[in-house]
Amino acid sequence: MPDLGFEKQLQAEGFSVVAGIDEAGRGPLAGPVTAAAVVLPENYSHRVLTDSKLLSEKTRDVIYDELISNPEVTISSAESTPEEIDRINILRATWLAMSRAFEGIHPRPDVALIDGNPVKTFPAPHRSLVKGDSLSLSVAAASIIAKVERDRLMKSYAEKYPGYGFERHKGYGTKAHMEALETRGPCPIHRMSFSPVIRAAGRKDVGGGR
Repeated sequence: MPDLGFEKQLQAEGFSVVAGIDEAGRGPLAGPVTAAAVVLPENYSHRVLTDSKLLSEKTRDVIYDELISNPEVTISSAESTPEEIDRINILRATWLAMSRAFEGIHPRPDVALIDGNPVKTFPAPHRSLVKGDSLSLSVAAASIIAKVERDRLMKSYAEKYPGYGFERHKGYGTKAHMEALETRGPCPIHRMSFSPVIRAAGRKDVGGGR
C-alpha cells in the first residue's frame, strides 16, 4: 500500500509542502484530460487508498467524499479540453492540466510529486515517480480525485450527447463506443486528432454540431 515515504524524503531535503499529482483520461477518444493536485496532512494514513485503477467505482466514490470533506486535505483539480488536446497533443495537454492543478493550490506547494515521467513544462520543482499512484499516498489521492471528477463529467456529457454510451465507457475506445462513433460520427467532445475519430469523421457527417 502507498505511504508518505516519498513525501517525507522530499521534506527532509527542505521542501516543506509536497503536492501529489496524477491525471485521468489520457487514453480516451473523447472528453478532457483531468489532473488533480493533493496536499495531505502530516502522518495521514488510510487503510484502502491506493491507485484509483485498482479500486471499484463505489470505493473510489467513498474515498473521494472522505478527501473533499477533510478540512486538513488541500485539493485542486483542472482540465485540458478536447480542443486543447487536438491543438497541442495529448502529452502536452496532460502537462498543462497538471500545471493548472498545481497552481490552483494556495498557498503554493514547494514541490510536486508527479505520477509517471518528468513534466518538462512544469512551473515548479518536481519529482517524477513511475507507478506513483501505488507508492505515494498523496499521488494516490490525486488519482482518486482526477478519476472520480472526470467520470462524473463524462456521465453528464452522456445526457448532452446521448447514444455514445459515455456514462459507461467514459470515452475510452470500447467496442460499443467504436460502433457508436462509426454510426453517428464524432460529437463536440471527441478528440479530432485521434486516429479512430479521424477515420469516423471521414465516413460520417460530424455529429452534435462540431
